[in-house]
Amino acid sequence: MSVSVVIPALNEAATVGAVVRAALADDPLEVLVIDADSTDATAEEATAAGARVLNWASILPDIPTRPGKGESLWRGVAAARGEIVVFVDADLRSFEPGMVSALVRPFDDPGIHMVRADYLRTFGTSPQGGGRVTELTAKPLLRLLFPELAHISQPLGGEYALRRGTALDLPFVDGYGVEAGLLIDVAATHGVAAITEVDLGSRSHSHQSLAALGPMAEVVAATILNRSGVQVPLTQRGPLSSVLC
Repeated sequence: MSVSVVIPALNEAATVGAVVRAALADDPLEVLVIDADSTDATAEEATAAGARVLNWASILPDIPTRPGKGESLWRGVAAARGEIVVFVDADLRSFEPGMVSALVRPFDDPGIHMVRADYLRTFGTSPQGGGRVTELTAKPLLRLLFPELAHISQPLGGEYALRRGTALDLPFVDGYGVEAGLLIDVAATHGVAAITEVDLGSRSHSHQSLAALGPMAEVVAATILNRSGVQVPLTQRGPLSSVLC
């Protein structure tokens, strides 16, 4: 199976190079950094590390960009050439060689469509306690509305993989609800058994302020509520299969 690693990035010059180098160590077909108009040296650091850097507006140039992480992922899938697309956050401080291979290995089973990373989230000097939006918003709503997905350790984690053919047929929520939306949609389309997890130890990310976490929690909640049938405002891109045909 050919593998494309897609790394969405916005002003992550301090960490993106190390993430790219760790991904390249697993010899994927390509590592794509989707740069959402960074104003720092993100593009330069990623290029120096060996990635192919694409400005998000250069992918599907006839379609104007919209704010949000989901937009970068959607465009990254459009640009990817691999049969498997592995998504990795650019702000990771603990992404290591071997992790891309670990996320790809379960696809030897043709019934698997999504592989998610299972890990502990650090917070400061504590080995646990990170992922506040995950623990306080995503997991409670999933337990209540989608109990069949309550066992997923990191429903908002940015390290996961999809068959590209599967990704092409799914909508992508514009913002930080993209992971929750894809999780629910894969389960609805292919069954819960089509999703598996692999243990990647612990992850360290940059931590956002509560003021920044509020809007993130709102779009995550809106995504899960929307997928349960509640009519809430939510913007998303339709399946790429209808755009690329």
